Amino acid sequence: MVPAEQPAATGNVYLVGAGPGDPGLITLRGAEVLARADVVLYDYLANPQLLQHCRAGAELLCLGQHGRGRLLTQQEVNERTIAAASAGKSVVRLKCGDPTVFARAAEEIGALVAAKVPFEIVPGITAAFAAASYAGLPLTQKEQASAVAIVTGQENPEKTGERLNYGALASFPGTLCFYMGVTSAREWSRGLLTAGKSPSTPVALVRRCSFPDQQVWQTTLGEVAAFVEQTKLRPPVIIVVGEVAAASRDWSWFDQRPLFGQRIVVTRPAHQAEDLLAPLAELGAEVLLQPAIEIGPPADWSPVDAAISKLNEFHWLVFSSSNGVHYFLQRLWSLGKDLRTLAQAKIAAIGPGTAAELEKHSLRADLLPDEFRAEALADALKGSARDQKFLLLRASRGREVLAEELTAAGGSVEQVVVYESRDVAQPASEIAPLLSAGKLDWVTVTSSAIARSLHAMFGDQLHKTKLASISPITSATLRELGLQPAVEATTYTMPGLVAAVRSSAASLLR
Repeated sequence: MVPAEQPAATGNVYLVGAGPGDPGLITLRGAEVLARADVVLYDYLANPQLLQHCRAGAELLCLGQHGRGRLLTQQEVNERTIAAASAGKSVVRLKCGDPTVFARAAEEIGALVAAKVPFEIVPGITAAFAAASYAGLPLTQKEQASAVAIVTGQENPEKTGERLNYGALASFPGTLCFYMGVTSAREWSRGLLTAGKSPSTPVALVRRCSFPDQQVWQTTLGEVAAFVEQTKLRPPVIIVVGEVAAASRDWSWFDQRPLFGQRIVVTRPAHQAEDLLAPLAELGAEVLLQPAIEIGPPADWSPVDAAISKLNEFHWLVFSSSNGVHYFLQRLWSLGKDLRTLAQAKIAAIGPGTAAELEKHSLRADLLPDEFRAEALADALKGSARDQKFLLLRASRGREVLAEELTAAGGSVEQVVVYESRDVAQPASEIAPLLSAGKLDWVTVTSSAIARSLHAMFGDQLHKTKLASISPITSATLRELGLQPAVEATTYTMPGLVAAVRSSAASLLR
C-alpha cells in the first residue's frame, strides 16, 4: 500500500520592518529572513533594492501602488500570506518603517493567530525617527521637548472609539510627529490651533526621508496647511511639530553631502558594480545600475586548459583585469590544480584592482605599473622582455598593444581568452526614459567596451547627460563615437573616477 502524502508543515511568517527608505537601514535579522524566504509580499513604499537580499527563485509580490493599478485589500493580503504559509513556505511580509507603527500589523497578527500560523515580528526603523535623524531634527531636547508623540493624520472613518484629542495634543509637553498628514493638514492643524496651540509653533516637513531625493521644508503651524496646498506636496511625508522643528538647516547632514541630488548611472557588470555604487551613494548620489556589458566564461576552455598544462614554460603571467584573475584561477582549481602550479612564473597586474583580486587568492603581483593602462604595463615589462615567455590572460575583446609591444621587444607572447565580454542589448526599463528626459546627471564609463556598448544602446541620447571617463583611452573611444567626456579620472581606478565626479560636482556648486 502506498502511504498517503503527509500535509506540508506550516511555514513561518515574518512581519519585517523595511525601514524608511535607505536600504542600508534594514536590520540584520530582516536581511537574514529575506534571504531565506520563499515568498515576499512587500509594500510599494519599501525600497525595491531590499529585494536584492532575496534568493533566486523566491516569489516576489508587490501589493500595489496608489495610482498604478489596484491595491490589494487587507483581507487579500491576509489570505495570500496565510495560504503561502499553509503550503509550508517561509513568508516575509515586508512593511515600510516598523511593522507595528501605522502599518496595520494588528489585523495581520490577528489573522495569523486565528489561522494558527507561527509568526515573528522583526522591528524596523519607523519613519518619524528616521526623518528626524536624516533632517537633523533631534526629537527630544532637554529644554524644549521631553516627550515624543506619534500621531496619525488619517484616522479610520469607521472608527467607533474616541477620536484624536486635540486638546491633549496641543498641551503635549514635547514633539508631535504626524504620519499620513499631508492631505489632512488643514484638519489637524486647525484642531491644534483651536485647542490653543500657538500658530507660531515651528513645523518641519520631511518628504521621502533617507532617499537620495529627500526634501525638507520649515514653516509654522499657522501656515502649514496653506504651504502644503500651495506646493501641492505629495506623500510620503513626516511632519514634525514643536520647537525642535526650528533646528538650523546646518544640522541637516544628509542633504549637505557632496553628491546629494545627483543621479548617476553605473555601467559596469552587475557583479563588479559595488565598488562604484557604494562610494557614490555614500557621497549622497542617487545611483542607478545599467550594466553595459556582461562578463562570463569563454565558450571554449580548451586554449586555457592547454596553457595551464604548460604553465612551467612561462616566465610571466600577465593579468589585464580582475575578471581575468577570477576566471583563470577558477579554471585552475576546477582542473584539480592550485596555486603551486604558478610557482615558476612571475605575475604582472595592470592596476590596483587587478592586484587586489590577486591578493584575495593570496597572490602578490611582482609588477604593477605606475600608470594603470596597457602602454604603461608594456613599458614596465619590455625592458627585460627579450627571450622571456609571456602568457597574457585576457578578455575576448580588447586592444593588442600589450602583445605587440612585448613581441617587438623580443618576448615570446601567447594569449588566451579567459573570459568573454558581451554587450547588453536592452537598457533597464527606467533608464531610457530618464536619459531621454535629461534627468540623468552622470553616466560612468569605465572601459572602451562599455563606451561602445552604451553608444549602441543609447546613441545620441548620451549627449543629454555628462559622461565620466576612467582614462584617456576610454575618453579617446568616446570621442571616436562623437561623445565628449565631461570629466576624466586622473588616477585610472574606480576611486579615481569617483573623485573626478565629486570634484566636478563641487566646482558647479561654487
